[in-house]
Amino acid sequence: MTSKTDLTKTDKKWYKASTSPEIIHFDKACYLAIDGKGDPSGAEYANDLRALYAVAYALKFKHKEQQQDFVVAKLEGQWSFDEKKYGYPQMDAAPLLIPRSEWIYRSLIRLPEFVSAKSVREAVSQVLAKKDIPAAEKVHFFELPESYFVQILHLGAFEKEPDTLKKLKAFMDEKEFVKNGLHHEIYLSDFRKTAPEKLKTILREPVC
Repeated sequence: MTSKTDLTKTDKKWYKASTSPEIIHFDKACYLAIDGKGDPSGAEYANDLRALYAVAYALKFKHKEQQQDFVVAKLEGQWSFDEKKYGYPQMDAAPLLIPRSEWIYRSLIRLPEFVSAKSVREAVSQVLAKKDIPAAEKVHFFELPESYFVQILHLGAFEKEPDTLKKLKAFMDEKEFVKNGLHHEIYLSDFRKTAPEKLKTILREPVC
C-alpha cells in the first residue's frame, strides 16, 4: 500500500499559529490557484472554489495512479483591493472600509512538491473536457515566495477579524515591520460546514 502525502503532517509548522502575534519564516510553497474579485459570500466566489477543488481532485487521482497519492490540503486565500482607488487604510480597518464587492482574492490549495505546473495544466484540461465547470480555465499553478510573516490565530467569525488584525498591526508597529505582500489566510476549519463562532483561521502578513 502506497503512502499518502498529507501536508498538515509533513509541514505542521505551516498550519499552526498562536492567539498571540509572532514572527515566522517560511520557504517558498507551491499552489493550485484561482484569481477573482467580489463578495466571498457571492456566487462567483463559490463557482471559483468549485473549479479549484475540481482541478485539485483531478490532480490527486492522477497522481494516485502514479503511486503519489496526497491529501487535498486546506483552503487558503490572499486578499487585496485597488489601492489606487481606496488608498492605504490600516489592515484592521480595510475589511470594514472596502466594499466586499471590491475585494480581490486568490484562492489557494497548497500542493506537494512533486506536483508540477505541467500536471496542473493537464488537470485543468481534463476538468474542462469532462465537467461543466468553465471557471476551471482560470485555475493555474502559483508559487508563493520565501518570506518572513507575522501571524496570529483568529478564533470565531470572519466578521470579527478586524479585532484580531488590530493585535497583529500593533505587533508589527512595535517591531517596526513593514508589510511586504498580500494578506494571507489559512482556513483550518471548513467554513461551509462549521458554525461561525467555531471557525479557526490563521491570519498571516508577509513583512520585511
